[in-house]
Amino acid sequence: MKTWAQLGLAGALAGSGLAGCAEEAPVDTDGETAEMQPGPAGEGGEGGEAGEGGETGEGGVDFDAAARDPVVYLTALAVAEAHAIAAYDAFLAGKTDPAAEMFGHPVSEVLADMDPVFAELGVADLKPRFNEASQAVLSGRADIEVNERYGAILAAIEEAGRKAPDSQASEADIAARVASNMIDRAIAMYGEAQGSDRYEPYLDGYGFYRAAASAFEDAEPAILAAKPGLAAHIREALDLLGQAYPGAERPGTLALERGRLIAAGSRVTLAL
Repeated sequence: MKTWAQLGLAGALAGSGLAGCAEEAPVDTDGETAEMQPGPAGEGGEGGEAGEGGETGEGGVDFDAAARDPVVYLTALAVAEAHAIAAYDAFLAGKTDPAAEMFGHPVSEVLADMDPVFAELGVADLKPRFNEASQAVLSGRADIEVNERYGAILAAIEEAGRKAPDSQASEADIAARVASNMIDRAIAMYGEAQGSDRYEPYLDGYGFYRAAASAFEDAEPAILAAKPGLAAHIREALDLLGQAYPGAERPGTLALERGRLIAAGSRVTLAL
């Protein structure tokens, strides 16, 4: 596990057989990935313990730490955002059932466990927004209504992000770590998608890639000013992920070499 951690989280996860939303890449906690934490492997193929007693949520989200660590908190929001992005783009691509399911996934897998954190930080409940979007898709509502529900989700996530817990870390460093976490998740899901014909791992990975790009692009000038090498590595990884995930519709073949993604993700991890 230590060797894997040194090579980057993506390398460890790529061979771990992760499957679906319930077994995604661990979250960065206190500047280290969950893979770097000492302790036995977590349930579902996830390495390391996260938080007290190893209690984690979807993909190793340490909900106890989220109330005090802005990286964990914002990564949890990014996971929810990734599902919304993937759901909406799948909807636009005519994938109605997967879109409705993807809108619904964060409700039980992330947001329900974040309720105490949101209550502590004065954040409005996000779950109704996701449920409303999922129901709009399932009910065959007009595109404009689904678009409005999607916009409401993004606005609520943005508002929740403004209430992240305080930290001595710079905004650039926090954003870079959130982007790195999402990059690792996208790389892990690409490996899973290559190993099966299932649409869900690909759609998960697509959403994680888009959320990583969003986190990075919002803070790119600050990251570039503080750590130009890190910014370059993140951009390199995102460019490769853009080739791996050209859109919400799964391509006929997933031909991009996984090793290239793993190497790019490792360079980001090491630069951090």
